[in-house]
Amino acid sequence: MLDNGTIVSETEIEPAAWPATSRLAALALRDGIATPVDECVAEEVAVALEVNGIAHAVMLATPADLDDFALGFLLSEGIIDSRRDLLDAEAVAVESGIALRVEIVQRCVARLKERKRALAGRTGCGLCGTESIAEAVRPVRRDVARVSIEAAMLTRGMAALASGQALQKATGATHAAAWISLGGSLQAVREDVGRHNALDKLIGCLAKAGFDAATGFVAVTSRASYEMVHKTASAGIGLLAAISAPTGLAVRMAEEAGLTLAGFARGDRFTLYSHPERVVRRPT
Repeated sequence: MLDNGTIVSETEIEPAAWPATSRLAALALRDGIATPVDECVAEEVAVALEVNGIAHAVMLATPADLDDFALGFLLSEGIIDSRRDLLDAEAVAVESGIALRVEIVQRCVARLKERKRALAGRTGCGLCGTESIAEAVRPVRRDVARVSIEAAMLTRGMAALASGQALQKATGATHAAAWISLGGSLQAVREDVGRHNALDKLIGCLAKAGFDAATGFVAVTSRASYEMVHKTASAGIGLLAAISAPTGLAVRMAEEAGLTLAGFARGDRFTLYSHPERVVRRPT
């Protein structure tokens, strides 16, 4: 059930019906010696998002936390304004995948019809099928939380991220997005074969919890693309830390949004690309 205060019926999402991992027989070659092995692999399934009966997007995703995914995607794409705009959601098995059927309030349906796009793509693709350049690079939210954090706590939080990556540990094939407190502790984590999907799942999780954007930051196990910055800002979050590099567009978007963007956040090192004054460093 999506805990948004308005749901009157249970969703029919049953995690056991779509396992996030499976075990497959494989052959490992080590120093020229072949050994049969039993490998744990991450699953990816075609998930078709249907909004009030309208086919909207098809994405390849890990079939876990689909309720969070639905809510987070709708929020980060600007289709709904708050979790209360999502009235119901259910996931049902269809041929070759999962139909994720959601019901939203009518004023948001009108908005959806105006900017409808069909995403049909490969893992992690965020802009496939976008119909215009203006739609691809949308205006960014500028009222993000102006958080301030000690550099040591950012480092601590990035180290904590690994501890929540159960799927990655089992398969080596998934990305993660985590909510880290300003004290550097791991609060929530979501995983998926797609980096955008993982972030959408986290945003959905946080929205259901009624989180305060001023109390933490997002950490991701990927590069910081425009789409990752845009989704983070859409949730009002003021700091995004990524293990890998940002793109130039992402940096410019973060600067415009007032979001602090950290890249190459590994170990005790990171690079601040926008609004560095919000990360407090000890004098050298």
